[in-house]
Amino acid sequence: MRRKDREMSKEFGIEVIDKAVYGVVSMIDENNEPYGIPLSIVRDGNNLYFHSALDGKKVRIFEKNPVVNVAFVGQVNVPEILTAEELTEIVKDKSKAGTLISKVFTTEYESAVVKGKIKLVEDKEEKLKAIKLLCEKYTPAKMDFFNLAIESGLQIVNVYKIEIDEITAKRKKYDVQGEEMKWGRME
Repeated sequence: MRRKDREMSKEFGIEVIDKAVYGVVSMIDENNEPYGIPLSIVRDGNNLYFHSALDGKKVRIFEKNPVVNVAFVGQVNVPEILTAEELTEIVKDKSKAGTLISKVFTTEYESAVVKGKIKLVEDKEEKLKAIKLLCEKYTPAKMDFFNLAIESGLQIVNVYKIEIDEITAKRKKYDVQGEEMKWGRME
């Protein structure tokens, strides 16, 4: 990671993963070309789970090359650090243009990247557990209907597990005084 001052802990990365709406799974296809696809993903311990059709491009790639990266993006925000008056003063002094770049034309963000290996989940109980975790994350208000849906749905989907080998996390965030909070500083 180039910006070590923005590196965050593995625990922070796990928090980003758990609250992310989706993750982008990146892999290398049969033509040695990059291929990435956003997926609904849930974490359970050191594993990530998602479901898939029984066939398709990613299914064929996973069979030949199970190594993947998954990128997750958490909260993103354009900070409002400087007042209109402060901006007006900066414009009067070109030597302060760097402040515009670092505090105005920027974003606060949090992200996590996972390196791991894909495995097709073949154990029925693990597959059922993974689908239930996905549904609890994405459709919690509909869980009363889960058992009926899963009776017909379980056999028509693949469930994949990514065993997490490594998590890296990064964040850019400003405090209330407008100063960037560097490595590990939470407040």
